Amino acid sequence: MLKDFKKFALRGNVLDLAVGVIIGAAFGKIVSSLVADIIMPIIGVLIGGLDFTKLHTKIYDSTIEYGKFIQNIVDFLIISFSIFLFIRFIERFKKKEEVVEAEPTISNEEKLLEEIRDLLKERSNSSN
Repeated sequence: MLKDFKKFALRGNVLDLAVGVIIGAAFGKIVSSLVADIIMPIIGVLIGGLDFTKLHTKIYDSTIEYGKFIQNIVDFLIISFSIFLFIRFIERFKKKEEVVEAEPTISNEEKLLEEIRDLLKERSNSSN
């Protein structure tokens, strides 16, 4: 069982997934900081300094803090949009690399037509 676990844990997919999770967590911290420390203060200035987190209502002895919920929705939308933009940027960069690396491929029909053309040229040159 230990050998099977070792084989499983050291497979490429598991290691790739682990690296992805670690990088994703680090990227999530960066984006969360971007949202909390840069974007939300700007939005707060634009909408008159309204802080959603302080919005609440009381029902008897309970406090419903719906402002925190609204703030989390706004954070989610900004974070997901930031990740979307980042992924689009990476995809465009990959596409440009693929275009540079791609060599024109010649189909079998084109090769055959080129051979026929070359044979016809040889015949016309030898008959002259």
